[in-house]
Amino acid sequence: MSVQITIIGLGKIGASIGLALDGQENLIRIGHDKDMSSARKAQKMGAVDKVHRNLPHSVKNSDIVILSLPFSEIYETMEYIKEDLKDDAVILDTAPSKLATSEKMQEILPAGRAYIGLAPVINPFYLDDRGGGVDAARADLFNKGITLIAAPPTASGAVIQLAADLVQLFGSNPLFADIAEVDGVMATAYLLPQLISVALLNATVDTSGWEETRKCAGQEYADTTASSPTQEGVASLSSASLLNASNVSRVLGEMIASLQNIQQSIVDGDESALNETLSLAEKGRENWLIERKAAEWLLRGEKADAVKLGGIAERFFGFKERK
Repeated sequence: MSVQITIIGLGKIGASIGLALDGQENLIRIGHDKDMSSARKAQKMGAVDKVHRNLPHSVKNSDIVILSLPFSEIYETMEYIKEDLKDDAVILDTAPSKLATSEKMQEILPAGRAYIGLAPVINPFYLDDRGGGVDAARADLFNKGITLIAAPPTASGAVIQLAADLVQLFGSNPLFADIAEVDGVMATAYLLPQLISVALLNATVDTSGWEETRKCAGQEYADTTASSPTQEGVASLSSASLLNASNVSRVLGEMIASLQNIQQSIVDGDESALNETLSLAEKGRENWLIERKAAEWLLRGEKADAVKLGGIAERFFGFKERK
């Protein structure tokens, strides 16, 4: 028995998933990307076995479809391929807003198809890697990391287990989470840094004094604004923020309060309070990096059994028979 997986979107995340699955027996990896040069590059580096230019054709015989797309393209893509999905196909995505995506999937997906949301976290070794696109894909991109698995209430245990096994196959550690909980985490760790970057740029670029400031902006400015979205990502950041509005509004409020606290210490000339605030931040980042690189949370509890594709295939086809 073989399992066919289609990866739609062969950028950093999608191509890395494909690379991590390379070498698995009885696995057929199909790739699609609207940029055919990226698709061909992904195939050449071994991230997929075949590429299809035609999007519906790329999913026609696939048991599992992974959507690794900008958030703004998820719904349109699903509308385009829904009639070509196999009767029992499992759809996975890596979008940053799970509740809205889950609700939309329930509307779009024909009966018999299943959806599970994934939020993969990258290997701490690559935290300083600013690269993007297929050229930044790595086979070990998800090692020493977790992948949050957000399953809608309608998902069966067999489909959830299938997603967890697949996550382990591409080198990550599955962590089951409530959909709303995932949205809260993503608002803090993924959306907020990008919005802060946008706020800094809008507060400085083309404002009074920028003519001279731009000549002096150095590494600190470049690092802080590095998370600002490219033109392609603007629509995705906007959509993900609006569809996760309550969480995004909450973390923005906390950020504004933190900035106001710093501002008040400066206005008051309170060196002691300012030093304490700055020191706490420095220590907090230092501790986070140590913990993130050690990833000791992966060692807690029982170690998961090694997963093999054959087991996934057996569970997958057994799942089909039960249905």
